[in-house]
Amino acid sequence: MKLYYTPGACSLAAHIVLCELGLPHELVKVDLKTHTTADGSDYYAINPKGYVPALELEYDQVLTEDAVLLQYLAELKGDVSMLPPAGSMERWRVLEWLNFISSELHKGLGALFNPAITPEWKQAVLERVSLRLGFVNQALKGNAFLCGRHFTIADAYLFTIVNWTGFMHIDLAPWPELAAYQVRMAERPAVQQAMRAEGLLK
Repeated sequence: MKLYYTPGACSLAAHIVLCELGLPHELVKVDLKTHTTADGSDYYAINPKGYVPALELEYDQVLTEDAVLLQYLAELKGDVSMLPPAGSMERWRVLEWLNFISSELHKGLGALFNPAITPEWKQAVLERVSLRLGFVNQALKGNAFLCGRHFTIADAYLFTIVNWTGFMHIDLAPWPELAAYQVRMAERPAVQQAMRAEGLLK
């Protein structure tokens, strides 16, 4: 498999899961400004949407979208701790979190990367995201992970997106449970492996 990624972008979630599951993979770095890969190839030829991640499989199949890649990888390995069995309430909870992270946090925080954002727009985004981070903070009380005692694909996604707050100089102090969670996640060997490979850690 080939994972097309940009360092620290949302593709880091799939990268973390690949490392957690020990799945062999090749990394292909993408420059999102020029939409080219490290060897100069046109990234649009791989993913016409133009953004990361993209996962190239056998037979010229390419999957995109974080939530889909994460589910695909967990099912490929058959890891029921990362993604519980179909039909179980535990699985629905993981999928519930994936959708929440995608729609409420990923899109919310992602808007702050827009160079055209106005001060008023930025303030509105921050207010909305703050409410969502407060919800996550409450959910983490008494839980090591989003869905209880086990690391799931939702945790890989949450860590990745909340990690953007560091680039945006958003202090997590108002959400102590979430701040502690980020520290715990950053200490996981697979997280460190992925971040090191992307040049985010020395």
